[in-house]
Amino acid sequence: MTGQERIGRVSLDNYRHTALGDVGSTNTECLIRARAGDPGLHWITAARQISGRGRRGRSWASEPGNLYASLLLIDPAPMEKLQSLPLAVAVAVHRAIQAVMPSGANPVSIKWPNDILIAGRKCCGILLEGEGLPDGHHALVIGCGINVALAPDHGLYPVTSLQAEGAAVSPDELFAHLFRSMSDALNTWNRGDGIAEIIAQWRSAAGGIGQKITVNLPDRSLSGMFEGIDEDGRLMLDLGAGTVQRIAAGDVFFG
Repeated sequence: MTGQERIGRVSLDNYRHTALGDVGSTNTECLIRARAGDPGLHWITAARQISGRGRRGRSWASEPGNLYASLLLIDPAPMEKLQSLPLAVAVAVHRAIQAVMPSGANPVSIKWPNDILIAGRKCCGILLEGEGLPDGHHALVIGCGINVALAPDHGLYPVTSLQAEGAAVSPDELFAHLFRSMSDALNTWNRGDGIAEIIAQWRSAAGGIGQKITVNLPDRSLSGMFEGIDEDGRLMLDLGAGTVQRIAAGDVFFG
């Protein structure tokens, strides 16, 4: 069975899980195992990350009490379809967090492309990383850091934790939900062929559509109305005067 055949519609029984104590980062652990021939569908969780990281190489404080989990996939989809995977990941993480929130809790939403917010405050960081392997396959890692008990301030956005929002849940309990919701979302995504359904689910959970936002790009900032996402998952920013900018990557700020 090839890596491409493995990913698609996969049973929960095909996934493995290794729980560790202190690690550099769970993403790094996955990549090390991929280079050593790990076939993928392998979750790595850790009690603490010594060298946790976020997007653009930012450090990610990772003390005990939160969930640090990474999923290794091998050849998850044709390369041209991987750009839509962050949306499926966001749907999975949103669903897992929503499942543990108490009745009447503040709303949980997705901020493009895959930040999870509770009443506008960030409670999760998601980092996808990939690399080509010597045998010609491609390793892709989905890393999730979810604030369960602690809400470290990373300086970019207001933050919160699940416990601060009333969720009486442990990292292990939350991971059980994530384990299932990620499998469901990847099956729906189906190597990129199911992106239309994923986009529909993403839109139903999205925050800020119709509001003014600022998008920080590597070389400039753009402000306009958030019109949603297109069929490829790119952010559509209405700059006025009939101009809509489609953005593949950037940091979004509301207001």
